[in-house]
Amino acid sequence: MKINREGSGTILCVSSVLAVIAGLLTAFAPLSHVGLGVLWGVTLVLLVIVVAFFREPLRQHVTAPDLVYAPCDGKVVVCEDIMETEVRGEKMMQISIFMSLFNVHINWFPVGGKVVYKQYHPGKFLVAMHPKSSDDNERMTVGVETDKGVTVIFRQVAGLIARRIVSYAKQGEMATQNFKSGFIKFGSRVDIYLPLDTEILVGLGQKVVGSQTPIARLK
Repeated sequence: MKINREGSGTILCVSSVLAVIAGLLTAFAPLSHVGLGVLWGVTLVLLVIVVAFFREPLRQHVTAPDLVYAPCDGKVVVCEDIMETEVRGEKMMQISIFMSLFNVHINWFPVGGKVVYKQYHPGKFLVAMHPKSSDDNERMTVGVETDKGVTVIFRQVAGLIARRIVSYAKQGEMATQNFKSGFIKFGSRVDIYLPLDTEILVGLGQKVVGSQTPIARLK
């Protein structure tokens, strides 16, 4: 397992701040040996948590043109028909996956094909579980057209704590299924929009693994 490149700056900043605070307290605060042990123990735990957030697990690269794979780790919190208004302007099936602070926060392309749409939207930072977060929160929408002409839309949505969405998708270029598509810092969700005749392979409350769990089968 390695650390994702998006974490280098954050880890350096957090480790520096924690080291300075702990160093000042060690030098000037009247702490006992036990107190100092607790202080440095807490500092180490906080640093480990931050480093773990940016972990990048080694996963087998799988592809299947007729399948849609989970674009992130997390739990399925929405699975319903909705009116998709940004890209297609038609009814589609929405699957939303919520990422907690403890999930891997890398995102992957759920399908392969040409990136035909990419648009960033500034917005609010509602709790990512909130029904309106898909439309009101800061978000990045990407549309990929498969070789069979099916457009699959996925949207990175910021949450209450998340403050940065990173997308590696480039409009007009080809996306490879289950290659990294981006990163969301500190807890959020990803919405996937599929044609209504798509066979859904997951249910509410199910935990999925990004780039590994098939969530739907395209017709």
